[in-house]
Amino acid sequence: MRDGRTVLGTGRPRQAAALVRRRRYPGGSGYRRRDGTLVRAASAARKPSAQPKEDAMRPPLVLLLVSLAARALLAQGAPPQVGADQPYVMEYYYKVHWGQQQEFLQLFLKNHYPVLRKGVESGRMLAVKIETPANHMTEDARWDYRVTITFKNSTVATTTNPQEDAWLRELWPDQATFRREEQRRFEILLAHWDLPVTDITPAKTTR
Repeated sequence: MRDGRTVLGTGRPRQAAALVRRRRYPGGSGYRRRDGTLVRAASAARKPSAQPKEDAMRPPLVLLLVSLAARALLAQGAPPQVGADQPYVMEYYYKVHWGQQQEFLQLFLKNHYPVLRKGVESGRMLAVKIETPANHMTEDARWDYRVTITFKNSTVATTTNPQEDAWLRELWPDQATFRREEQRRFEILLAHWDLPVTDITPAKTTR
């Protein structure tokens, strides 16, 4: 029972009890007591998250980036293609583990270069050239050997040579040793890639 001065069971003046009567804060995120003290009610549900808006914006942004990339590729233009009966040039790059370049070259000249010369003799290839850089390069850009092959045409360059197996047996009768040394050559090979190139040198014009 209240006696007009205290609240039963609390020992606090009635004025103190009146102070806890709340009035909603206009911002909707708390209450303000009569004494001016602000009590905030933290609730994640009352404030909408901005994540759905970001997710809604993401697909258009991805489409925009893809579109810009496609336009950049189109602006560069595709390299000109040679005719079906024109010589076709391929560059083959070899990057070898450090310290094993000489071993790789010896195995290449012993077990692969002879079959390339066979290709030239048969007419499938017009020329074969082996090169190595004169100066050092960065590790990312480094390559140790480049083999440039000029094929008779693009069809020959991109199809399997039906005579190759017969050539391999003819050139290396000891196939067990040949396969073992070829396996070693690829074990010390760090990277290998092929690059078709097109000659775009302008033709000479007569004045």
